[in-house]
Amino acid sequence: MVGARSDRHGARSIRFVQRPVTAWRVSLLFRTVVIATAATTVAVIIATVWAALAIQSDLYGARTAQVEEDTKRAIDFTQQNLYDAAPATDRAAIQSLRQSMLEDLSASSSTHLIVGGPIPGLTSDDAPSAFKSRSDVFDASLVPDGLREQVRTVPETQWLQPIGLTGVDGRVVPGIIVGQQIQLPPVGSYEVFFAYPLTDVVETLVFVQGALALTGIALVVIMGAVVWLVMRSVVAPVVDVARASARFADGDLSARLVESGQDELAVLSRSFNQMADSIENQIRELADLSLVQQRFVSDVSHELRTPLTTIQLAAEVLYGDRDDFDPIAARSAELLHDQVGRFEQLLTDLLEISRYDAGSVELEREETSLSGVAEQVAESMRQVAWQNDTEVRFRGADGDDVIPMDPRRIRRILRNLVGNAIEHSENRPVFITVAQNDTAVSVGVRDQGLGMRPEHVERVFDRFWRADPSRQRTLGGTGLGLAIALGDARLHDGAIDVWSEIGVGTHFVVTLPRVPGPEQEVVPPIAAQPVDELTTGDLRAGNGTDTETLVVMHKPEGER
Repeated sequence: MVGARSDRHGARSIRFVQRPVTAWRVSLLFRTVVIATAATTVAVIIATVWAALAIQSDLYGARTAQVEEDTKRAIDFTQQNLYDAAPATDRAAIQSLRQSMLEDLSASSSTHLIVGGPIPGLTSDDAPSAFKSRSDVFDASLVPDGLREQVRTVPETQWLQPIGLTGVDGRVVPGIIVGQQIQLPPVGSYEVFFAYPLTDVVETLVFVQGALALTGIALVVIMGAVVWLVMRSVVAPVVDVARASARFADGDLSARLVESGQDELAVLSRSFNQMADSIENQIRELADLSLVQQRFVSDVSHELRTPLTTIQLAAEVLYGDRDDFDPIAARSAELLHDQVGRFEQLLTDLLEISRYDAGSVELEREETSLSGVAEQVAESMRQVAWQNDTEVRFRGADGDDVIPMDPRRIRRILRNLVGNAIEHSENRPVFITVAQNDTAVSVGVRDQGLGMRPEHVERVFDRFWRADPSRQRTLGGTGLGLAIALGDARLHDGAIDVWSEIGVGTHFVVTLPRVPGPEQEVVPPIAAQPVDELTTGDLRAGNGTDTETLVVMHKPEGER
């Protein structure tokens, strides 16, 4: 129970941290309010500290000037009274004069914290002892030695120094000590020190600082609220635009914004609606045009079936009797037979492409071994390879490579890839390799022919595209085979990867996931770029090569 409670507490803590992070990343309003509030807070703190320091300096300066003036008035008043008093001729009179001096100092100053005493070397031996006012808060031991030395050495100057004084409640409060010499006729010079607590200054400063702090907090809160209100009025239409754009991008062509007012946001809404109307019209026009094109291809293909069948039958008859013709007619019968077959294949491919464009293709999956399918294709292509003086080498998977697939379509992919490899192998061996892992099964088809340049690799799956337009197709290709092969692979949520290098050859890798689905994470068992020696036929992933190569990844349609 304790562990479960700790886990829940940790999960809540993580969510507590993640929520503001997520809000910062996805919310313009939250980010703007936080930035504005933080900037306002910094500015208010700087202004408040500066104002507090300025007020503190002014208060201390004013209090210091007041203390100096109060001390000077007390010293001058007392000194004048001492000079005006009758000369003291005996010890009792001197003692009385000293007491009168203390009373005058206390009466003429605003503080009752006064201490004083004779200065050694500047008074006679019969000078009265030190004195102090009736207070336990301040005595001679609190006077700093430096201040005492200044008062004794410079008699005509008034000296002061900050000090900490203990109040009646035991708390230490700041204060100022002021010292100066005073003459006590006829015995000599006395040092007198006045202590002034700054309790009133501290209280005023605390009040001002509290007022500044409350004002600063109020300003931050008010600024945050103002920014939130202003930004909400600005961001809300932007959020509406973002949501409408997301809906429009997801295919909802009816997504529009409410238009109101004449300001910039209203102009943005109208512009968005106009843009959406224009895009919707263009998409519909393109869709209609695409539908017309698909119907045209399908209708033409179907309409050509009947005359093509008649021509094909006639061509078969002529081809079968070609031995009875003269050489020129016999060769014409062979060409007619080959071209009619190619025409038949072209119509078949066009119909298949039209089905892909219309989205009407469905798979007939069954649990099948990819090695078995690849081996069947290799066997079926051996006659073609023999005719092109090319060796086909096959290597099956080492483990279980049975996955759900449509065998007919996979055979069509491999026949196309193997046929292309034989045609472009320049009479060198063609390698067919099957491999599997926990996530996918792959088959690689590798030739050692001329290869392709990088810009050609990027277009190899384009319809009717040829790397070398002047090169004749010896196997009667239509230019749609690789496009159909890529479409078949995507129907299986798979991919076809291509690597090619001039003078080295080309490698096609078909990868099919073990579990169908566009969200599955798949690691291809065979790398598109081969690394092992070609003579071994092992095209699995490795270290890479030193030559310049290009690998193009063709992923399922949903991941592009």
